[in-house]
Amino acid sequence: MKIKKGDKVKVITGAYKGTVAEVIKAMPKENKVIVEGVNIVKKHQKPTQANPDGGIIEKEAPIHVSNVMAYDAKAKKASRIGYKEEKGKKVRVLKKTGATMK
Repeated sequence: MKIKKGDKVKVITGAYKGTVAEVIKAMPKENKVIVEGVNIVKKHQKPTQANPDGGIIEKEAPIHVSNVMAYDAKAKKASRIGYKEEKGKKVRVLKKTGATMK
């Protein structure tokens, strides 16, 4: 999986299409990511000692990694990711712009 936690991504399909946000969590075994402010679901929570009121909370649910693309903020373009070797290190590179990702 080429998308990692902290990457800026653009959602390319679904109800949140066009949204640009940051990846909060990457789950490579399931090929899913949780993106900030995307795929919001309501979850009913029972009262606990930590949260004595309980109630309905809204949180982000995972989406499949194929529904997002890496986003270059400078060029304002979404792009696929490739790999290149720089100074003996393998780095991720955006295919459209050639910029390296952190």
